[in-house]
Amino acid sequence: MNPVSLILLALAMSTDAFAAAIGKGSSLHKPRLAEALRTGLIFGVIEAITPIIGWLIGQAATRWVENWDHWIAFTLLVVLGLHMIYNGFKHEDEAEEKSAQHSFLVLAVTAFATSIDALAVGVGLAFVDVNIWVAAAAIGLATMTMVTIGVMLGRVLGTVFGKRAEIVGGVVLMIVGATILYEHLSV
Repeated sequence: MNPVSLILLALAMSTDAFAAAIGKGSSLHKPRLAEALRTGLIFGVIEAITPIIGWLIGQAATRWVENWDHWIAFTLLVVLGLHMIYNGFKHEDEAEEKSAQHSFLVLAVTAFATSIDALAVGVGLAFVDVNIWVAAAAIGLATMTMVTIGVMLGRVLGTVFGKRAEIVGGVVLMIVGATILYEHLSV
């Protein structure tokens, strides 16, 4: 996987977490930078671990699907991209009282929910030439950064922008999938 695709993948993987962080930030009463960093760290670590788990699962299946691995990666990324776009258009009404901080458990569960796509991407990455440790670190760092920013922006931007970010992330995932397919078919 070329460096541009890796960067796009990391950014795409972090957009759903960014959308969730905007929602989390908008539900907090005046979030501080320390809370935003705490939230970013929790999301970033979980988002970095899940593609490694997926990659390990994919590695176990690699020998059975070597001839069509690029189609698997393409399909997974397109399906996940479409799912993110669908979620971006869903309307959710949340009326809850604002607190000063979210509990670790709430943040961890939310982070895991937004990282399921990273797990599936990890499976797809097992079938292409990529260093999973670099990819996981890039995904984790991008997620930590975007979530920290998302929490701070959440109070101002609200969930509308967050949903649009998820739509953009879905489109980017589909582009990365098409790039992987193109690179393998043109060889």
